[in-house]
Amino acid sequence: MSPSCYARLRGWGLALCLIGSAGVATAQATKGQLPPDDPPPQAGQAAPAMGGIQSANIFQIAPGADTDPNYAKQSNAQRGQVQPGNNAPVWRDVAKGVTGYSSLPVAQAPEAGNLIQPFVQYPGSRLTTAGEAWRQVRNQWLIPYGGSLLLIVLLAIAIFYKTKGTLGGHLPDTGRKIERFTPFERAAHWSNAGAFIVLAVSGIVMAFGKFFLLPVIGTALFGWLTYVLKNVHNFVGPLFAVSLVIIIVTFIKDNIANAADFVWLSKAGGMLGEHEVPSHRFNAGEKGLFWWGVTIPGIVVVGSGLFLDKLIPGLLYLRGDMQIAHMLHLACALVMMALIMGHIYMGTVGVKGAFGAMRTGYVDEAWAKEHHELWYDDVKSGKIPAQRSKPAPEAPLNAPANA
Repeated sequence: MSPSCYARLRGWGLALCLIGSAGVATAQATKGQLPPDDPPPQAGQAAPAMGGIQSANIFQIAPGADTDPNYAKQSNAQRGQVQPGNNAPVWRDVAKGVTGYSSLPVAQAPEAGNLIQPFVQYPGSRLTTAGEAWRQVRNQWLIPYGGSLLLIVLLAIAIFYKTKGTLGGHLPDTGRKIERFTPFERAAHWSNAGAFIVLAVSGIVMAFGKFFLLPVIGTALFGWLTYVLKNVHNFVGPLFAVSLVIIIVTFIKDNIANAADFVWLSKAGGMLGEHEVPSHRFNAGEKGLFWWGVTIPGIVVVGSGLFLDKLIPGLLYLRGDMQIAHMLHLACALVMMALIMGHIYMGTVGVKGAFGAMRTGYVDEAWAKEHHELWYDDVKSGKIPAQRSKPAPEAPLNAPANA
């Protein structure tokens, strides 16, 4: 063995002997069991020499230090006088979420001095640190129950289609067209719908992808996919926010509740019968979707999303606030997806002619009378114009019957 290796081994051996001896002395001093011929070291006094080597100060413990009435209330400096190296007060403050010193600029890292967040209790979590409480809410409530909600809605749609089929088509077309949506309304709808679908797909992959995609495509590809979708999610979010505001402003006037809506609700919209209940331009179900599936959760989703992306100026973006914003964002997004899944079904295969209304902007008079009879009556009486925008050549107001 080389002299250098021997010297290193000898040094490590001496260090281990020193630590072991000091540990025994510490335990004995704490229990008041030091041998009579070896009195306990006093505060600031060096430990007895062992083979010409003195033990380190961090292992010195003053006798009876833990009997001091103010022992548990000592600061770290005070504890250092009676038990050098005992940093229990520091870590006790850390566990309480007390802010300590940090050399990072406060403006850039306002929580840089907080190692552990304070204790909180969110709905669905235990009383624990804020980070752990957020994890419990997300992993034990939002993810499992949110995923179950989406699957239940899909199953309900499939059962409804199997039992009811496509609604409408009981009246023959007249060939006379009514403009249901203007070009501006359709542009706003499709912009918002496209952005929502991108956000929903990317959000579902990020939240649930590890359960159904990761086992299929593997870790590497799934990691790249979620990375790309996360960036797509962030960039499409502002587009959804702008289009959502336009949607709300454009359609809010036709989504105010009236007496006909209560009649519609009392009869479940005629879903259980053969004929639909008369309604205005939008029935009570569509109005409910506008408020509870688009407007209210949409505002929360947009606000929390902008906060999570740190796009709102003048805020500190603390960890606890970010965790609350994430829980609100995910919960409201799940509600939106569940309700809009039903809207997509009714607007495509659920109701005959509904997709064409949003694609071309026009519906036949027979369709209007069958699905929105009160709106049709207002159009026929002249209260609402049948043509609200410049007539399009491909969809004239009074097209021939064979058109």
